[in-house]
Amino acid sequence: MTTHKTAKRLPVNGTPSREILQQIRLFATDVDGVLTDAGMYYSESGDEWKKFNTRDGMGIKLLQKAGLITAIVTQERTRLVARRAEKLAIPELHQGVMDKLSVIRDMAERHGIALRQVAYIGDDVNDIEALKAVGFSATPADGLPQVRKVVDHVCQLKGGEGAVRELAEMILQSRSETKNTARRR
Repeated sequence: MTTHKTAKRLPVNGTPSREILQQIRLFATDVDGVLTDAGMYYSESGDEWKKFNTRDGMGIKLLQKAGLITAIVTQERTRLVARRAEKLAIPELHQGVMDKLSVIRDMAERHGIALRQVAYIGDDVNDIEALKAVGFSATPADGLPQVRKVVDHVCQLKGGEGAVRELAEMILQSRSETKNTARRR
């Protein structure tokens, strides 16, 4: 059984240390409630729609540009999510996943990455075990209370409203701070 990381990993203000974020090599996200606002939209004819935030998409592209592997791990199985992953060139798309931690472990192993080098953002009870196991975990501002209790970071923004971009910016900022420090030496 995986135990949650101790609070000492994060500074008192709840901001992750630069060292933790600098280690991240794989960024994984849930979909509903993270990349979307958790709403399910249906038309009279039965069509299903999801609203994705383009800024979250740009955050994923920026992480890819910085060399991170990006992944979607979701319990849902829809063509909409496959299209979004394709548009963003996300190499690791895992739909219909009941055991997210196993999939994340498998991805990490295939890419030669330790779990401490994985960031995962999720919002619901089916994300908890994966959130506890990775090196850096987060949830949108509107993640469920039991999820907010176990993550390293609660975003200021809600799911579908920029939470993924917020997390991407934190990771990217930690890397630019390292480059700036190295240049001054």
